[in-house]
Amino acid sequence: MANTFAPFGFSQRAGAGSAPTYEQVPALIDAATAAIFQGDPVFRLSDGTIAGATTGPGPGTGVLAGVFAGADWISVSQQRRVWRNYWPSADIAASTTANCKLINDENAQFLAQVGGNATALAQSDVGLNAQFAYGTGNTANGISGAYIDMTVARATTATLPFRVIGLVTDPPGTNGTFASSNNWGVFAFNNVETRSLTAQN
Repeated sequence: MANTFAPFGFSQRAGAGSAPTYEQVPALIDAATAAIFQGDPVFRLSDGTIAGATTGPGPGTGVLAGVFAGADWISVSQQRRVWRNYWPSADIAASTTANCKLINDENAQFLAQVGGNATALAQSDVGLNAQFAYGTGNTANGISGAYIDMTVARATTATLPFRVIGLVTDPPGTNGTFASSNNWGVFAFNNVETRSLTAQN
C-alpha cells in the first residue's frame, strides 16, 4: 500500500485551550492580500496585518504569526458580514481590512502530511525542525494545501518553523499511516511570534 498525497494544511489537534477554538486570537488581513486557506501558516507584514503564500514572505523567511483558522468581512456584493474558513481575497472594499483568527499558541500541536519527494517522515526525525510548503489551497472547501516539505532536510536549524513531535501510525492501514512517502506526522511550532525573541515584521 502507499499513502495518497492529499495535503490538508496544519490541522490543530492539541493546545492550551479547549476544542474547537483552542484559544484562537484575532488579527487583520489587508484587502489586497492574496488568498489564505484554513490551515495555512501565515506571517505578519510590516503594517501588522497577516499574509500567506503569495503576499507574505513565504517559507524560509521570517517568524510565523501562526496558522490561519478563518476570516470574516463586510461583503461588497451581499452588503453584510460573511464568515468563511478561508480568505478568498475578493468581495471587500479596497483599502479596508478583514478580521481573521490565528492559532499561535506556543503549545499547539498539528496534524500534517509530508511531501515534496519520496522521503518518508521517520522516527529519527522526531525532535528535529522542519520546513513547510504551501501547495495549492482548495477554493471549494477552503482547506489548505500546505504540507511539511521533505525536500528540506529535518535539522536543528533554529529558524525552521515547525518541530517534529511524532509520526501518525493509528489507525493502522489508513492513508498517512504507512511507513512510506507522504505519511502524516504531528508537529509543533518552533519559530512563531509567541515563542521567538526575534521581532515578527
